[in-house]
Amino acid sequence: MDLWRLHIFCRVVEEKSFSRAAKRIHLSQPTISSHIKDLESHFKCRLIDRLTKAAVPTKAGWLLYDYACRILALKNEAESALAEFQGSVSGKMMIGGSTIPGGYVLPKIIGAFNHEFPDAIISLKISDTQKIIRDIISGKLELGMVGAPTHQKAVYQDPIIKDQMRLIVTSDHKWADETSISVEKLLKEPFISRESGSGTLESIRQSLDHKGYRAEDLRVVAELGNTVAVIQGIKSRMGISILSTIAVAEELEKGDLRAIAIEDIPLDRYLYLTGLRHRTPSPLGKAFTRFIKIEAGKEGLP
Repeated sequence: MDLWRLHIFCRVVEEKSFSRAAKRIHLSQPTISSHIKDLESHFKCRLIDRLTKAAVPTKAGWLLYDYACRILALKNEAESALAEFQGSVSGKMMIGGSTIPGGYVLPKIIGAFNHEFPDAIISLKISDTQKIIRDIISGKLELGMVGAPTHQKAVYQDPIIKDQMRLIVTSDHKWADETSISVEKLLKEPFISRESGSGTLESIRQSLDHKGYRAEDLRVVAELGNTVAVIQGIKSRMGISILSTIAVAEELEKGDLRAIAIEDIPLDRYLYLTGLRHRTPSPLGKAFTRFIKIEAGKEGLP
């Protein structure tokens, strides 16, 4: 077993395909297959089931994937530490972002960081808030940015960016010219919800609960898996939804969508920089944390 084979194995699991993994790593598919067979010979068990349309890890494969992610993260951390010892910011680091920070905030920050530190490589995984936090706790990710606070005592969370949440409707909706509407009206209107695990959904739930309402009282007509799908659902007049104005900034500027407040319901939230509480940050992790706080204008937050 070597680190390169573990890297290849992780790509196959993540891509769910030998051919897509081969393209991602720039190797031939037979070479990928050979490396996986070598791993299976080493562990004396099947790791990947080669199904008709997908490569699916066996139970042993999922167990190895969990360890492999942690091993590769530790390898990147070691490279970063040695680079810092020699006076440079370099190495690789895997971070995570929930839908809004992962899709709209972190890419810009990573781009600026890479411009200043060209020898550093930041890989970004985008998933829901709960998944990102689980991966931080397991050691697969060093840092993350999510849209909801967590009760997990193993992690710390720094509020890093204030995110304005608003009810989003089309420009020809009956409420398009309103500045705010009541909760009672909202509960009667077809509503598009995010899926369970979403920081956006959890933020909506907490805001409604705080004023004695329940998210279950919303007239949900669809649960969609990401913000892009929700935006398309609004545009197609499937219903309305509560979204971060960061995600619809372009549509709001063009006038295609409108943002409305909800009376007596505080919708604003923070995006939280999240990490493992008792983990010593890697040199690259420390440099990125300093950079992200400066970029967000939040340097000095507790």
